[in-house]
Amino acid sequence: MNTETTEQTNVDRMLDAGAHYGLSKSRRHPTNQKNIFGTKQRTDIFDLEKTEQYLEKAKEFAKKLGAERKVLMFVGGKPESHRIIESAATAIETPYCIGRWIGGTLTNFSEIKKRVALLKKLEADKESGVLGKYTKFERLQIDRQIEKLHAMYGGLLGLGDKLPHALFVIDPRREAIAVEEARAKGIPVIAVANTDCNIAHIDYPIPANDSAPKSLRFFVSEISAAYQEGLSGPATPSPAKA
Repeated sequence: MNTETTEQTNVDRMLDAGAHYGLSKSRRHPTNQKNIFGTKQRTDIFDLEKTEQYLEKAKEFAKKLGAERKVLMFVGGKPESHRIIESAATAIETPYCIGRWIGGTLTNFSEIKKRVALLKKLEADKESGVLGKYTKFERLQIDRQIEKLHAMYGGLLGLGDKLPHALFVIDPRREAIAVEEARAKGIPVIAVANTDCNIAHIDYPIPANDSAPKSLRFFVSEISAAYQEGLSGPATPSPAKA
């Protein structure tokens, strides 16, 4: 009884967030066919009971990552997701990428690390007052460089010297390059995916509206809370590789 009540509550919350609204039937990707409840006024409607099942699997994985002290990186280029992702990722001190995905972030990580290291150095120099030795014009140029680097790499400052262990992606169709790079590096992907997304190669898909702010806020909150729960508990050793 308690389980049913919890599931119903979660479905109600998703309904309230508009998570059930997909896109037009003409845009439906075949891999999402099984997750469609029906079509209303040419708009596909998700079966939220199935979405709940996918969500629970994604949350279990996120919690496991946290317990093993592994890094979950948040990715979302849609303008409506920027503040939601940045706020959630910052709160749990995990790296994130909002705006345009920089090609090679995962597959050419050695070069990305150099840009992040430069940003760290310039910000540290500015904070310590080292830049005081430069002229006003030179400091202005450095400030502009810092601003540009921060816009591109600021969310990666918490990534460290190693690749993330998993990605949490909003709209894998839009973030196809990020997903492809993750697959190339063997990095699992959690993704909130609308009806137009190919979920065949997503490790932990969450079929739902990936555009409405309330829907995004719900799923980002659920995944970040699960990850934080894992972090808050005792550390669990990662399984030894064969």
